[in-house]
Amino acid sequence: MNLHTVLCERLGSRYPVVQTAMGWVADANLTAATCNAGGFGFFAGATTEPGDVENQILAIKSKTDRPFGVNFHMFQPNAEEVISVVIKHKVRAVSYGRGPDAKTIKRLKDAGVVCMPTVGAVKHAVKAVELGADIITVQGGEGGGHTGAVPTTILLPQVLDAVKVPVVAAGGFFDGRGLAAALGYGAAGIAMGTRFLMTNESPVPRSALDRYLATKDPTLIRTTTAVDGLPQRFIENAEIRRLENMSLPARLAMSMKYARQWGKESGLGPIAMAKLGLKVLSSGENSFAQTVMAPNLPTLVQRGVVEGNTETGLLPSGQAAAMIDRLESCEELIARIVSEAEARLKAISALVAAN
Repeated sequence: MNLHTVLCERLGSRYPVVQTAMGWVADANLTAATCNAGGFGFFAGATTEPGDVENQILAIKSKTDRPFGVNFHMFQPNAEEVISVVIKHKVRAVSYGRGPDAKTIKRLKDAGVVCMPTVGAVKHAVKAVELGADIITVQGGEGGGHTGAVPTTILLPQVLDAVKVPVVAAGGFFDGRGLAAALGYGAAGIAMGTRFLMTNESPVPRSALDRYLATKDPTLIRTTTAVDGLPQRFIENAEIRRLENMSLPARLAMSMKYARQWGKESGLGPIAMAKLGLKVLSSGENSFAQTVMAPNLPTLVQRGVVEGNTETGLLPSGQAAAMIDRLESCEELIARIVSEAEARLKAISALVAAN
């Protein structure tokens, strides 16, 4: 049996397994390792410092000759830089959540770039296809980071019925049984974040990885709106509880402090920061409070997954972490997932043939 779907054809991967673009985690090394192992890796361009995007693309190319993707969103200060570099270096695909508009999508598609947004609702999937998306990734509520309330087992068939482009399933996947199940639903493949975060090639410090491995109760990997006003899934820790117990004024004051810090690190002055905030607010995707609190996320997540501080930092995670008991290389992980999926699909075929 050869697990080769339309997703493989579109992305140029050997297997229908996608590594998502986790901020500060999906670096050049992890992206290349995924691609070399037969999957398709997305580089986290959305959290790459201005002026460094091309260096990172070249770093990926130095580590793999396989196609790969880049993630971005239109509200990052260097969105145009990412788009230009992607087109210049003929990157195979882009993933995105917020934006871009139809004009930007056409620009990418005209350059041969596959547009593959991630959505968490049927209406967003339909809108993304109307704007020109080639492939849709649907993330159910089990997924990490910003997430919705609808589980993958409900969202996936809803979207499959609503759109005519290939659909990739995300949220709650970690092994070959999940891949077989997604293919059974009609998906073209699966996308995983947490499972790739918990690999040998992950840049996450061992102190944080040990916390991921030690979390065996999926109810402790829960959603909260305390960080930036939007529902996000993290491993519960002291920082989550502290944020949830803060008053809104205190949380907004903390956000302003982090905003100044983030602006300084990004090379943005007060006027540029104000323009960026107005751009986000005018998009209609965020309320005023959510826009003000947005700087909390990068500061606290970097503290967790970059510095390895598991108490005062945040650890974004899908509930799948509770099912993962060891680190593997990307090569071992993808080979095992494919083998397990093939075994399950053969078993199902045998059941059908017996009847």
